Amino acid sequence: MTTPDLLPIDYEGTLYRPPSEADSLILQATIGCSYNRCTFCAMYRDKRFRVRPIEELRSEIRWAAAHLGPVRKVFLADGDALMAKSRYLEQVLDACREAFGELRRVSCYASPQALAVRSVDEMRALKAKGLSLYYLGIESGHDEVLTWLDKGVDAAEMIRVANKAHEAGVKLSTMILLGAGNRRLSREHAQESARVVNAIQPRFVSTLVMTPVEGTPLKESARRGEVDELSPIELAAELREFLAGLELSGSVFRSNHASNYLALAGNLPRDRDSLVAALDEVLADPRHAPFRPKWMRGL
Repeated sequence: MTTPDLLPIDYEGTLYRPPSEADSLILQATIGCSYNRCTFCAMYRDKRFRVRPIEELRSEIRWAAAHLGPVRKVFLADGDALMAKSRYLEQVLDACREAFGELRRVSCYASPQALAVRSVDEMRALKAKGLSLYYLGIESGHDEVLTWLDKGVDAAEMIRVANKAHEAGVKLSTMILLGAGNRRLSREHAQESARVVNAIQPRFVSTLVMTPVEGTPLKESARRGEVDELSPIELAAELREFLAGLELSGSVFRSNHASNYLALAGNLPRDRDSLVAALDEVLADPRHAPFRPKWMRGL
C-alpha cells in the first residue's frame, strides 16, 4: 500500500527525452518549456512552464529507489529544467545521490536562454553534484535560419552560452536540423552549422530532419507553401556538406534519430573522411542507397 509520503511518479502530459536516455529514470523537475517559441517544436505547447515543488520530487525519488531497482541514469524533464533556480536543482541532485547508490549521470535539456541565465560557477557546482550532460538544440548556425526558427539567439550568442557550459566542465550533446534552411539556404545552413559546432566542440553531435508537425507555426508555414520538403538525396548532400566542414577534437556523431533517412555513426575526427566518403557513394548512386522508408520515419 502506498503511503502519503511515498508517492509513485506522477507524470504530467506527454514525456519527451533524447534517444540516448531510453534507460534513464525520468523526473519532471519542471513542467513545459520556459521559452516555448521555436517554430518547429510542438512538444510543450499544451503546458504552462513551472517548477515543481521540491517535496514532490523527493517523494518520487524515494518511490523510485524503493521500487525500480538500481538507477544509474536520471534525465530531468521537461524541456528546460536548467532554467530552475540553482538551489532547487542542487536539492534535486542531492536527493538523487542519496537515493541512488549506483547513479552515474544526471542530464537535462538546456535551452540557450537557460544557459544564458546560469553562471559558470552555478553550472560547475551542479556538475559536481551529478548534472554532467546538457542536450542543446543548436538547430542551425545560420542567423537567418535561426531567426526563421525563432530560436531567440543568433549564432554568436549560441556559441557564447554553450562555451559557458564547456568552461564549467559539462558535456554537451548538440542537435542540428537538416533541411532547416530550405533549398535556398541548404548549403549555407550546413556550412554555418559546422562552423558553430566547431566553435563549441561538443562531446556529442547529432542530426535530425526538420519536420512540420501539427500545432506549430512551421506547420502553418508548410500549408502556405513556405517550407521545402527536401528529398533524401538533397538531405544527404546537406549532411555531407555539414560533416565535411567539421573540425572536432573528440566527438561522437549520430544521425540515427527516426526522422533521418540515413543512419550514420562515427567518432570524430577519426571517422569524418569515411562518413563523407559513404555519403559521396550515396550521392553518386542513390538507387542503392540505404534510405529509411518514409513510413518508418518519425519524430
